[in-house]
Order: sequence, then C-alpha cells, then structure tokens
Amino acid sequence: MIVFFGPAGAGKSVQGQILAARMDWRWLSAGQLLRDTKDVALVQTMHQGDMVPHEDIVKIMSDAILHAAHIDQLILDGFPRQLEQAQWLIESQPNHGRAVALIVVLEVPRDELLKRLNIRGRADDTPEAIDKRLNIYRQEMYPILNYFTEQHVPVVHIDGTGSVGQVHDRVVAELTSREIAS
Repeated sequence: MIVFFGPAGAGKSVQGQILAARMDWRWLSAGQLLRDTKDVALVQTMHQGDMVPHEDIVKIMSDAILHAAHIDQLILDGFPRQLEQAQWLIESQPNHGRAVALIVVLEVPRDELLKRLNIRGRADDTPEAIDKRLNIYRQEMYPILNYFTEQHVPVVHIDGTGSVGQVHDRVVAELTSREIAS
C-alpha cells in the first residue's frame, strides 16, 4: 500500500486517481468511501463536521482493502488521519495481507494552497479556515509520520507544486526508484 498525505489542496486525490488509473491499481479515498456509505448515522456525523468514530472508519477501510485483494497495489488517501488509525493499519497487515510500502507526503506552500482552494471555490475555504485546517493537519500528521518511521515504513516528501503532470512525474520517479512501480 502507498499512503498519500498532504493538506487540503495538495493534490492527494488527483495524484492518487491518476496513479491508480495509470498503473491499474486501486485508489481508496476515506472521504469518498464515507460519502458513499449507506449508513445514515455516519453521513449525519460527517455533515455536522464531526470526526467519524475510529471503529467505523477502520471497518470501512478494512472492508475496502479486503474487497480489493485481487488488485496489485492500493493507494490510500485521507487515511490514516489519527495515530490510532495508523497503528491499526500496521497491526492489521496480517489480516489483509498488505504491507505499507511507502508514505508520500505532498508538500505545497501555504500561498499555493490558498490559490488552489480559492479556485475550488467552497464557501468554507476562507484564509482563516484554511489556516485552522493546516494547523489541525500538522498536529495530526507529525505523530502519524513519526509512528510510521518508527515502524520502518519509508516516508518521502515530494514537491507538490507545478502542474499535475510535473507532480505526477515526481511521484512516479520516486515509486520507480523504490521498485514499487516500473
């Protein structure tokens, strides 16, 4: 499995989807899986802006990972978002038969994120709200990345600026150099 990290606007979903399509892999977005759920209570929790309980999100992710058992490689986007989810991902590897091969952190400066999110045009993408989400992202991300490092999972930081194609080329070059992709 390859796990994409990055703040809102970094391009995780775009890069994950392109990579999955190019390599015939599976892109698993926690957000998309949650939006597609038929569980009314979970949908209501998300619409209220609250975090989905750990047990619910790991059940959804576990089912999606097991459902994709026949796919060569999985790309996780938006998961794990909390340290206990990262711990679950490592500890459950024997259950789903997949190791975490690489953590890809897309690095994009704040000014670029503001531009990208302004183009996206959501009402809640104000500079203040974006700064708040960036702070939350950093608070969540660092313990998770430290945990993966302690578990000997390689973590790479890739420049997420430039065109979609330029960023994709950087991602593929990293995967190729690590013999994850060819």
